[in-house]
Amino acid sequence: MHAQQVPYVITGGTLHIGDGTIIENGLLIVHNQIIEYAGPMKETSYDANTASIIDATGKHVYPGLIGLTSELGLKEISAVRATNDIYEVGVFNPNIRSLIAYNTDSKVIPTVRSNGVLLAQPVPNGGIISGQSSVMKLSGWNWEDAVVATDGNMHMHWPDVYRYNWGTGTYSINPDYTKEVEEIKAFFAEAKAYCAIQNHTEKNLRFEAMHKVLNTEQKLYIQTNAAKGIIGAVDFAQTFGLQIVIVGGRQSYQVLDLLKQHQIPVLLECTHELPAFDGDPIDLPYTLPILLQKAGIVCGLTINNEDASYWNLRNLPFQAGAVVPYGMNKEDALRMVTLNNAKIAGIDNRFGTLTTGKSATLFISEGDALDMRTNQLSYIFIEGERIKPENWQDEQERKYQLKYGITPRN
Repeated sequence: MHAQQVPYVITGGTLHIGDGTIIENGLLIVHNQIIEYAGPMKETSYDANTASIIDATGKHVYPGLIGLTSELGLKEISAVRATNDIYEVGVFNPNIRSLIAYNTDSKVIPTVRSNGVLLAQPVPNGGIISGQSSVMKLSGWNWEDAVVATDGNMHMHWPDVYRYNWGTGTYSINPDYTKEVEEIKAFFAEAKAYCAIQNHTEKNLRFEAMHKVLNTEQKLYIQTNAAKGIIGAVDFAQTFGLQIVIVGGRQSYQVLDLLKQHQIPVLLECTHELPAFDGDPIDLPYTLPILLQKAGIVCGLTINNEDASYWNLRNLPFQAGAVVPYGMNKEDALRMVTLNNAKIAGIDNRFGTLTTGKSATLFISEGDALDMRTNQLSYIFIEGERIKPENWQDEQERKYQLKYGITPRN
């Protein structure tokens, strides 16, 4: 990794803007950490004496993919407790910040980055209100270097409508659902009353952390999957005037009109999975993004499947690509993990598309980024800095190729 010294001029590549637009034989100029130009090929004042020229003919240029609600940088080895820094004791922890626990030295980060995921949102876990998240770039010496959006979102787990019995393999109604919802409302009501008073003689750290959520400076990500839970979460948000994102939303197809009415985005967590509830269509994980898109709902995609959410984030582009055979346009599938995720995270003014004036956070792939067979990165730029598309696994491969005299693959 090194700071940009001269402009980079990328010529001849296919530009995938990230908003559904494709530009064949495009030109992209990176200067002073931003995109100076992204559009059709044209004459430019830059030449080999004033800029670094990159011939991307036959290649594809993409905005950096954005992985939301991940444990990347907070967990290294699931089975080694000392490397896991994702949980805090207690039920309501809005004052917890994932930012300061983010580990830029994680060996998982380069592996995720080498598939085009250049921004991530490490989130705390546990309890009902888990805490606040920041968006980090996947480069930097420490968390101060890596942060691009500080404490922008709060994360909450809505009570389960159904409970799963691992012994019998069946679901049953949660008898405490209504009680648990009332406990959440009581906490928010108390926090709202606290925030309405200025100059407290004794500060309550949990309630102090609720100011930005209650005045909509922060979005509240609400984790819930059942249709009843989504309805309850939307009603709760309207009661307290909150700006929310539904995370999970596996039965969101049953409440499309409600989500559209209140303009609530949905962040889906996976496509490579089975339906969560009996009676749901077998192909629902692949068709749900299409249903949300057709309904006019902002639909993002991430990977947050418990223990694998940090290292499995490297497969984010391929999870998006899996929707294409079911009827979604390939550029719309890309939009889920670029512009739509940027909108959900509140960073679309800087990231998410190859647009003049936005951050130069992008990559060049030898082929289709949504296809694991062809997504081979040759260049990575994060805020104008060129980074080698290599990881620890590449180092190990070269080590043993050298040891056993194996000719490296092209």
